[in-house]
Order: sequence, then C-alpha cells, then structure tokens
Amino acid sequence: MLSFIKNLFQTQPKVDLRQLIKEGAVILDVRTKGEYQGGHVKGSINIPLDQLNGQLSKLKKEQAVITCCASGMRSGAAKSVLKANGFTQVHNGGSWMAVDRLKH
Repeated sequence: MLSFIKNLFQTQPKVDLRQLIKEGAVILDVRTKGEYQGGHVKGSINIPLDQLNGQLSKLKKEQAVITCCASGMRSGAAKSVLKANGFTQVHNGGSWMAVDRLKH
C-alpha cells in the first residue's frame, strides 16, 4: 500500500515536449474526427480514443508519442492505453491548442 501511495505522488522528470517535437515525436490527437476537422496541430495523427486499440499498428513503439485532445482527459487515457501496449516514450501533451503553441 505504501508503494502505491509513493507512486501516486511520485514526480516524473519534466520532459521538454517542444524538444521532442523538434526531434520528430508523433503528435497523436485522440479527439473525434469532427473535433479534429474543426482544428488540429498541423502534421498530427488523428485516432479517436475509442478506436485506438484497433489502430496501434499505425504507431511505432520505439518513437516518442505526444497525446493530445480537447482538455487532457482523453489524452491521459490514450497515454495509459499506449503504455499498456508496450509504448515506452509516451507523453500527455494535454489540449491540442497547448501542443500547437509548442510548435511555434
């Protein structure tokens, strides 16, 4: 139980998402197709969260992936799905607009 509590509050090293983007990280937008069509990060990949498990083969496990959505909730869930499937370099970027600002 104590280890669970430690893991819950353990701080992760701060990752420089801007640098990861410069280095070619995949930006994965997990919003619906309609949301994505309303605006998105240029060059991002759209795989809605409810379709992610069936489309994992579109991503490379060894490549850095930054997930995003509208607020950060679905992208957090997507990060968990990817981690559970062997992806090691997965980062929740939060809202797509925040990730978009990092590109400029």
